[in-house]
Amino acid sequence: MKASKIAYKPLGIAMGAVSGVLAGAVFKQVWKQLGHEEDAPDATDENRTWREVLSAAALQGAIFAGVKAAVDRGGATATRHLTGTWPG
Repeated sequence: MKASKIAYKPLGIAMGAVSGVLAGAVFKQVWKQLGHEEDAPDATDENRTWREVLSAAALQGAIFAGVKAAVDRGGATATRHLTGTWPG
């Protein structure tokens, strides 16, 4: 395994945690902007419709994937800029 890949691993883990927190905050704001309550519905909430539950889950998944990809790509680009090598 390349040294740059090994050195990047702890940074990648930390960035993953940060992206999860950031994505959660973005989703919460988007959910509120769409005119819903503060919290998204849980899948086991019997007072919510299938449409509400599945829409919230799909939106949350899309936001999490987009934020994670942006953070990962930014970290890899910054690493190449600083070290001259791509971490992957």
